[in-house]
Amino acid sequence: MIIAEQKSLQEIDASVEGAKRVLVVGCGGCVSVCLSGGQTETEVLAMALRLKREVAGTPVSTAEITLERQCDPEYVAKLDEAVKEADCILSLACGIGVQFLAERYPDTVVLPAQDTKFVGGTLEHGVWEERCGLCGECILAATGGICPVIRCAKSLLNGPCGGSHDGNCEVGQDTPCAWVLIYHRLKRLGREAAMDEISPPKDWSKARDGGMRKIVREDLRL
Repeated sequence: MIIAEQKSLQEIDASVEGAKRVLVVGCGGCVSVCLSGGQTETEVLAMALRLKREVAGTPVSTAEITLERQCDPEYVAKLDEAVKEADCILSLACGIGVQFLAERYPDTVVLPAQDTKFVGGTLEHGVWEERCGLCGECILAATGGICPVIRCAKSLLNGPCGGSHDGNCEVGQDTPCAWVLIYHRLKRLGREAAMDEISPPKDWSKARDGGMRKIVREDLRL
């Protein structure tokens, strides 16, 4: 899932300066799971913004709506009426949701309330870790299900580099060497001989360097 972290109240307040009616839009997708942009966080932020403005003597009114997803036009359309009453939209979605709102409402200022961090998963309650670099050419079948692009500090496709010590990466003792993890995983599976095979350079044209990527499923189009 996409992991995001809410911006400071000071930064958010500064971004909506001059607005008297702010539509605060939450998202029930990824940011709801990582507890930064769901319905509860949306209501809390709106209240905090109103209180801050009231204390400063520049009151602002807010309306709060949490969509099931902001990355789907079908759900974004539900904001059409509410947007007419707003000076600006404050989105608690990831950067994708912010862009979808900006595209649908070109005459309304759309502002991000979050910093989009990475694609990852939950280690424990309140702790998330990056696990995928969205490289567009997955090699996990060859590395025992452990991604060297993200989990190796140097993104080495053929490792280890020689800088690891006692199973830890040279960048820090709290960072396990990805290639040590890969070796032990492959050995457990009886597939350690796979490490003798040299992986060719990745086709990075499938990553972000060629502009926006798109997948089209003709069998699903309406």
